[in-house]
Amino acid sequence: MRAPGRIIDVLLVEDDPGDELITREAFETHTLGNTLHVARDGEEALDFLYRRGAWDQAPRPDLILLDLNLPKYNGRQVLEQIKTDPDLAAIPVVMLTTSSAEEDILSSYRLHANAFVTKPVDLDQFMDAIKQIDGFYIQVVQLPSN
Repeated sequence: MRAPGRIIDVLLVEDDPGDELITREAFETHTLGNTLHVARDGEEALDFLYRRGAWDQAPRPDLILLDLNLPKYNGRQVLEQIKTDPDLAAIPVVMLTTSSAEEDILSSYRLHANAFVTKPVDLDQFMDAIKQIDGFYIQVVQLPSN
């Protein structure tokens, strides 16, 4: 088990450059050096996780922040692949999306998402949400070793 407060690798799967930038800024401002990796669509996320192509040296992430609405493979498809693969299933996945639709929330939890967070529209609230997610998974939760 990873000790609370240890530096971790986080995979952000996000196709919106603005949301990526805000998340990067939140990590740079509020973390103790956690490494943020970014995949910009569902296919790139799976390539990262399976260490294919340009991602052949990618680390195994300790936490995944996954958007629902992605090109190539949507967030549900990526989540399903992660949670049905015995080698990936233990990685916590936080759905981080603009959606607050009950159907999206239910389908994410049915596919075994660890949390569902609706992205706040306000910049400060968005950064605070990222800080809280990071703080919870770094300071409170014990994550499995890679």
